[in-house]
Amino acid sequence: MHEWALAEAVIATVIEYSRKEGLEEVTKIKLKIGELQQMDIEIFEFALNEIAKVQGTPLTEMKVEMDIERAVFRCRVCRNKWGLGETTGMTEEESEAIHFAPEAAHAYINCPSCGSPDFEVLRGRGVSIEYIKGRD
Repeated sequence: MHEWALAEAVIATVIEYSRKEGLEEVTKIKLKIGELQQMDIEIFEFALNEIAKVQGTPLTEMKVEMDIERAVFRCRVCRNKWGLGETTGMTEEESEAIHFAPEAAHAYINCPSCGSPDFEVLRGRGVSIEYIKGRD
């Protein structure tokens, strides 16, 4: 369900942009998906396409391109940098909690070097639109 809510937000943003820019048709969008979202890309893409098919929107023929941005964390204590794949010991429930609320990562992830839970997310969170292409 998380993927559907994010897809609805992306589609609403694309429609708003297309109206503002006077586009009759949106031909392509490129999205950056943060790894920390832990999204099921197939479900997300399906949701985007289904929502875009709604009659009366300029998105019916839109192509979607997605890039996954790997998560990178930096410990505020020892300055170590690491990726999500280097995080160990997370249960399925903890992983699911991060999927629905990526900010919950701070409750479940510790620095693999010093064990501190005090870290910052440098990259790999959220969903962003890199560009929107269309025809006037």
